[in-house]
Amino acid sequence: MARNGHTDVEFNPRFFETVLRQPKVEAVVDQAAQRALAVAKATAPVDTGEYRAGLHIEHHDSRYRRAARVVGGDDKTMLLESHHGILARAVKAAKQ
Repeated sequence: MARNGHTDVEFNPRFFETVLRQPKVEAVVDQAAQRALAVAKATAPVDTGEYRAGLHIEHHDSRYRRAARVVGGDDKTMLLESHHGILARAVKAAKQ
């Protein structure tokens, strides 16, 4: 038995590649992104409605998994995010 930090752990990358790409795991990721998107749209400031209409989900494939991102497609997205933190707060709210 290992004592005092003398533990060696070797992870099997193929295992994680297999598990994290399962449809059920991807569905959980997509559900979290949908929650964040709903919060972002509900709390988005409405001037012309273009910012709220430009919010959407994009998927990114990495080595071991597929990630979902809530992004804005409007020209004002960076400005509004820097002033109000809408997407950052939406992601935090989706975790709860």
